[in-house]
Amino acid sequence: MAVRYYDWIAHHARRAPDKLAAVDLATARRFTYGQFEQRVGRLAAHLRNRMGVAEGERVAVLAPNSTDVFEIQFACARIGAIFVPLNWRLAVPELEFILRDADPKLLIFDTEFSGPAGDLLRTCSIGQHLELNGTGAPSSYEQALAQAAGPYTWAHQTHDDVSTILYTSGTTGLPKGAMVTHRMTFYNAMNISPVARITARTVCLTVLPLFHTGGLNVYANPTFHAGGAVVVMRAFDPAEGLQHLTDKQLGITHFLGVPANYQFMSALPAFENADFRHLEVCGIGAAPASLALLEAWAGKGLPLAQTYGMTETGPILLMLDPEDATRKVGSSGPPILHAELRLVDTEGKAPAPGEIGEIWVRGPTVTPGYWRRPEATREAFRDGWLRTGDAVRVDEDGYYTVVDRWKDMYITGGENVYPAEVENVLYTLPDIAEVAVIGIPDERWGEVGRAVVVRKPGAKLDEAAVLAHCNGKLARYKMPRSVVFVDALPRNATGKLLKRELRDQAAQETG
Repeated sequence: MAVRYYDWIAHHARRAPDKLAAVDLATARRFTYGQFEQRVGRLAAHLRNRMGVAEGERVAVLAPNSTDVFEIQFACARIGAIFVPLNWRLAVPELEFILRDADPKLLIFDTEFSGPAGDLLRTCSIGQHLELNGTGAPSSYEQALAQAAGPYTWAHQTHDDVSTILYTSGTTGLPKGAMVTHRMTFYNAMNISPVARITARTVCLTVLPLFHTGGLNVYANPTFHAGGAVVVMRAFDPAEGLQHLTDKQLGITHFLGVPANYQFMSALPAFENADFRHLEVCGIGAAPASLALLEAWAGKGLPLAQTYGMTETGPILLMLDPEDATRKVGSSGPPILHAELRLVDTEGKAPAPGEIGEIWVRGPTVTPGYWRRPEATREAFRDGWLRTGDAVRVDEDGYYTVVDRWKDMYITGGENVYPAEVENVLYTLPDIAEVAVIGIPDERWGEVGRAVVVRKPGAKLDEAAVLAHCNGKLARYKMPRSVVFVDALPRNATGKLLKRELRDQAAQETG
């Protein structure tokens, strides 16, 4: 028998209506669970009764972070609609592809994106829309909530039903819509909460974009599940982020960032005297973190608890206990409770102890597949196991270290090189702000390494100094053969490094 989906906001509104649920920093709006419940209910009534959104139809959202986005997520769940948050950093043609694929009933968009939204409504034949206003000014969205009336029918949703479609960032090829079920979101909350100490007292600062699983599900949705408070930044700014983390009155207890967030905050002068003692858990994920970065934050008395997951897994698969953040620095921790993991080598066999393998996973946290992409779904799975594409090593205690993306590995003279290992060495150079290592074609060795470096302001670092730094710290075959300097590394909206663009640029140079 299928397990029924239960509404978390309605539950906490009944038990603790005056408890703080959400804070929108851009507009200074604060909502108790009772107030949040009313807004979610009114939106659900409007979508069902006035706009005719039926069970299974999609609701697309093009908006920066705000508490409104969470309202839309929970309102969709109540009427059985599917929530489709859009990456607002994409160009209009890229968004057109996604909208034609998702085929939404309506588009909800922020006034900031009125221009692109108007184009999309026409080119994608979307008949209905609502307009948000992130400044708190009047909007058709707020008018809809104010005028919503009459009862509406709650959909009988189960854990098997798709609640959300999250389109992958498109780092390789065209984006795919990963289907996220109610089961995945529920089990993610169950997996995270005990390890990350999420309770009704939790105050979570959310800065990652809400079209990304990290923004939605680490630690925001688990915090709502526990009855805590979610504080939302419209967009990440290093100085503002550091200010909010150290603001005792705001009282943040939990935060998740990608390495770039922590890198930029640690480079600020205010970081030197920042006091983080009130913070309980700060997680880091979405990309490998350099040891130098982890040590910089640990030196401030705030060890960063590494996590690992992906959109298709709900997302969390590995999570380091806060107490282990220093003892197991660099590790993403042991597996979470409700998932089954295995390592597979290039021949499809289990690697020898201590050797690197690709991580495969199955269990209730895993997506049923990609929206309207049966071939992509079949390609992603082997005998019920989802292939993650990430290269991992397991130590004698059962702690996993994510070495790199499997596809980012390159082979030089028959030897495998994982760029993250080389980057860890390069990050110990004081004059390097950011670095990425890629493999480029070479007639003799097949591929060799290239370091793409962003210097710190005022640094005079040159290629010879970078290569000399690696000498003796890396095996000869792992050492980069060339160094190029750039002003910035290409990243997507979540701060994830786009190495494909660096490889494409290198290929264009060699013709």
